[in-house]
Amino acid sequence: MSVTEKLVSRLPGLGDRIDRKPVVAVIKLHGVITPTPSPLGRGAINLNSVESALTRAFDHDRLVAVALQINSPGGAPTQSALVAERIRQLAAKANVPVIAFCEDVAASGGYWLACAADEIYAHQTSLVGSIGVISAGFGLSGLLERVGVERRVHTAGTNKMRLDPFQVEKPEDVEWLVGLQGQLHKQFVDWVSERRGEKLSKDHDDVFSGEVWTGAGAVERGLVDGLGSLRGVISERFPDAEISIAEPRRPLLARLGVGGGAGVSSIGTGLLGAAIEAIEQRATWSRFGL
Repeated sequence: MSVTEKLVSRLPGLGDRIDRKPVVAVIKLHGVITPTPSPLGRGAINLNSVESALTRAFDHDRLVAVALQINSPGGAPTQSALVAERIRQLAAKANVPVIAFCEDVAASGGYWLACAADEIYAHQTSLVGSIGVISAGFGLSGLLERVGVERRVHTAGTNKMRLDPFQVEKPEDVEWLVGLQGQLHKQFVDWVSERRGEKLSKDHDDVFSGEVWTGAGAVERGLVDGLGSLRGVISERFPDAEISIAEPRRPLLARLGVGGGAGVSSIGTGLLGAAIEAIEQRATWSRFGL
């Protein structure tokens, strides 16, 4: 309820005569999905960063629907699942439909989030899909020797140094990783199958291949229900409703990348972390040509 509505509602009889429109709350899910908080408070999706926006959206007293505005190339599978599960919990409690709108990209974990909705729409130019699992890294074996540095690592447990980038890659470690990816991929497939059900096309065998499609290709495969934009679809489905953006609560210091009582050293650390995060996020977006 806005400040004006609160004031008017206190005036005897006047609040009852004001036409209070129904509301479609919009939650923006923009950025890479990662458990690591962004030093600059932006570009990261995880349960902690979106919880306040989710609760604000579903708690609105005139709520008729919730819209998910998704622009994400994916990221951490656990955070994707946690956010999606939270959306379903709140939707069941509020008993309102949830509609997802794919913008530039809703791929991998971004599509996992979209499947938390009851309906999914995409723009004809959106990139949708990438139902798969990926791991990437670098092989740095021999580098330390060339620069004259000795690395010392001590472990208890024979598998504590699997896929160490400073050691030669072992076939058994790759086999273990592929097996782990297979388990995660199956969970992803099960989630999409559960949420999309009979909407998924039986005529295409590449739905779970990790491929990505534009909006039209996603419609053909049943990954989305139709083409359209958020305001276009909402105005048609809920012509009398007003759109309300549910913004997350973010402290000022968090937006600046500074912790409570931080000094110069912590500011520098925050800036360094922001630079590293920017490089990692740029690499994630670049997989989709963005």
